[in-house]
Amino acid sequence: QVEVVESGGGVVQAGGSLRLSCAASGRSFSIYSMGWFRQGPGQEREFLARINWYGGSTFFGDSVKDVKERFSISRDNSKDAVYLQMDRLEPGDTAVYYCQAYAAVDGRAAYYWGQGTQVTVSS
Repeated sequence: QVEVVESGGGVVQAGGSLRLSCAASGRSFSIYSMGWFRQGPGQEREFLARINWYGGSTFFGDSVKDVKERFSISRDNSKDAVYLQMDRLEPGDTAVYYCQAYAAVDGRAAYYWGQGTQVTVSS
């Protein structure tokens, strides 16, 4: 089992920035990639960004306006951690942000989710 824990959410004014962190932990696991999703009020969960653990290739969703221009994803392999830097935040970015790890335990790969961290952008 892999535990995934997000942190860094909070309340920020429109135009501001936040940096979300996510750390994976457990016994004898190997991470393939980690990513971020979000779910706004009354909305479906949507994909934001993912980063591959080896090589660091990044991928972004296309449902969020200017996601590549406003959000960036990075990782720290030594800490089994992924980060989401969010700039120029807008009220429409208000959502619960979830971290997902794609990892293998005892050779079996699976997706593991965190509990989410609330981000509220005030106008």
